[in-house]
Amino acid sequence: MTELTGKHVLAITVSAFAVIIGVNVVLAVKAVSTFPGLEVDNSYVASQGFNARKAAQEALGWSLTPAYENGRMTLAFHGADGLPVEVNDLQVLVGRTTETKFDTYPVFQRQGDLYAVDLPLGKGKWMVKVTATAADGTLFEQRSELFVKG
Repeated sequence: MTELTGKHVLAITVSAFAVIIGVNVVLAVKAVSTFPGLEVDNSYVASQGFNARKAAQEALGWSLTPAYENGRMTLAFHGADGLPVEVNDLQVLVGRTTETKFDTYPVFQRQGDLYAVDLPLGKGKWMVKVTATAADGTLFEQRSELFVKG
């Protein structure tokens, strides 16, 4: 059996710290490289009209329900009375919450009471960020989560 010397202890200690530091560097690089970035360029400016936009959107009384089945994504907009509503200038961002690599802006078409698009999504959690305008020009914005089973 080999005798444990100071050189062995030093090698064990240096190796342990090298592994810890190496893992931390890899995790830090992954975190920075997959971070989608800022939501807005200037949060102070964006906050100035927030309360007015929020009150106007709440006055609409709209609700949004995203759904996904068999490669088809649908959006259902309902008014305060529970009836379907028609939206203008519909813009939708579909992506993962943790990275922008899978971000897509599909073009939805109205089909009856729903807005639909064929969209291949992998299983897991997806973010659906919707921006639309009411007939009176009121802006409607909502971010929802969509879980795709696979």
